[in-house]
Amino acid sequence: MCGIIGYVGKRNAVPVLLYGLQRLEYRGYDSAGIAIIDKAGDKIIVEKQVGKIKDLQEYLWGKKIEGHIGLGHTRWATHGAPTIENAHPHTSQKGTISIVHNGIIENYMELKKELMDKGYKFKSETDTEVIAHLFEDLYTGNLLETTFKVAKKLEGAYAVGVISTYEPDKIVAIKKGSPLIIGLGKDENFIASDIPAVLEYTKDFIALEDGEIAVITKNKVEVYSIDGKKLEKKPFHVNWDVSVAEKAGYKHFMQKEIHEQPRTIADTISGFNSSKNEELFETLKDASRLYIIACGTSYHAGLVGKFWIEKFAKIPVEVDYASEYRYRDRMIDEKTVVLGISQSGETADTRFALLDAKKEGAKTIGLVNVVGSSLSRETDYILYTYCGPEIGVAATKTFTAQLVSLLLFALEAGLKRETISLEDYEFIHNQLLHIPSKVEEILKKDNEIKDLAHKYMNATDFLFLGRNINYPIALEGALKLKEISYIHAEGYPAGEMKHGPIALIDEKLPVVCVIPKDRFYEKMFSNVQEVKARKGKVLSVATEKDEEIKQLSDDIIYIPETIDPLYPILTVIPLQLLSYHIATLLGKDVDQPRNLAKTVTVE
Repeated sequence: MCGIIGYVGKRNAVPVLLYGLQRLEYRGYDSAGIAIIDKAGDKIIVEKQVGKIKDLQEYLWGKKIEGHIGLGHTRWATHGAPTIENAHPHTSQKGTISIVHNGIIENYMELKKELMDKGYKFKSETDTEVIAHLFEDLYTGNLLETTFKVAKKLEGAYAVGVISTYEPDKIVAIKKGSPLIIGLGKDENFIASDIPAVLEYTKDFIALEDGEIAVITKNKVEVYSIDGKKLEKKPFHVNWDVSVAEKAGYKHFMQKEIHEQPRTIADTISGFNSSKNEELFETLKDASRLYIIACGTSYHAGLVGKFWIEKFAKIPVEVDYASEYRYRDRMIDEKTVVLGISQSGETADTRFALLDAKKEGAKTIGLVNVVGSSLSRETDYILYTYCGPEIGVAATKTFTAQLVSLLLFALEAGLKRETISLEDYEFIHNQLLHIPSKVEEILKKDNEIKDLAHKYMNATDFLFLGRNINYPIALEGALKLKEISYIHAEGYPAGEMKHGPIALIDEKLPVVCVIPKDRFYEKMFSNVQEVKARKGKVLSVATEKDEEIKQLSDDIIYIPETIDPLYPILTVIPLQLLSYHIATLLGKDVDQPRNLAKTVTVE
């Protein structure tokens, strides 16, 4: 939600900022803008537009704006509608200070009233403009000193970037709850919400922690705690290539990321095996209960993980939405483990719920895709997926990588707890090594699935059904379709269909049935018969050579055979492709669906 980019150096800042904003488009936004201190250092030029980055670029075409320091921002509306007045950057009343901001200032109404009483006039409905005026009101003659004062008055979760004509050679940044990194270059430095924004220019970064303030000039970076103590920060290096964040000939990032899954699954298997944390699995030997908390697609991965962890490690597992878990009465003791799953490692609900659990004595584990993210630094133990940047807002490759990580986690815990034999461990692990090639086989059906998308694209509703470990895949299939096509879709455990949803079934309703040849096949088969008896249109995802279900289905997508526990990694691939093709045929923007953000850093 919202993207921040800042630059100070020897280049003209405008193209650097626009490039960075393009690389942050996946975060979701409805307006964009830049603020540049001119070459003379005595004026801030602010340009903003509602819509996409390309609208801002077209608006700037032919305008000669030059300066070596500036801020850029993509806004996802929280306070006030998407308008030019509400777009960032925001500037102080005298025009001497400009601000970009990600997050929510919880006490902004109180601060706004104080400032209005002093004569400050507001042009927008945002909480961000309060920060700009507050900086001007509290300015001491030293931007860093002023930042300490401002930070102590702000309540909420936020990241802020500041430039000023008073000190036109520096950017000041504050982090509390929202992601912010510093990119380290030669005679130039950057701030950004995420690594891809500046990957073209550097692969060396500093991750700011909550409650830290940075002063960035072209040759120096200094970091302080909120109480003024200077801190030593260790940079980290990323191995991502900028080409990973490009489309590489695909029409959309989502399409590219679906097709990258054979590699990302293989990389995650390899990465997990090469970076096992023995201390983590020692901790799990005595675990009495495991909570998995997550949001959206990561929550569905957690639901699948529950089946694996209970089966192989024999640890009781509860899976909860992080937003709900945080505010309910939790039962935590020294044998409780809480595992938080977040692609970005910045999801506010998941982060804060984990921090609460940690304070209460639980051991915490993070499963993330982004090295150096907040969650990776705040938990006791960390597991990574090895996917590289995922740009499409709708998660695809990170979902299957999360599944792989959770399976390996369950197997490793089971081995340590002696609840699975070494023979079974090795057998399942060896079968997992075949999954990337099986995913390749499914991806070869891309055109076949596109043809099915033509058939079903005009449906107004979908029902997705699955049983046991494939029930969460039904949920994920429904979520993918509604996220990117805006078609209403619901996922249900097939056995629950007769307790309500069966009333929806008629000859117009497509019912997607996830029915691999596993030990629940007969049960699921009966559920499909119930759908057909009510004239529902059945689209089955089934194991290759299954002729029985073919006779019962209107359409079928075959997947390769595997062992029962591994089917979820395969059954989800056709559902990703189906959703993608339906959405593109309907002309939807699959990489940046309306109202959605890749990284949700507010509650």
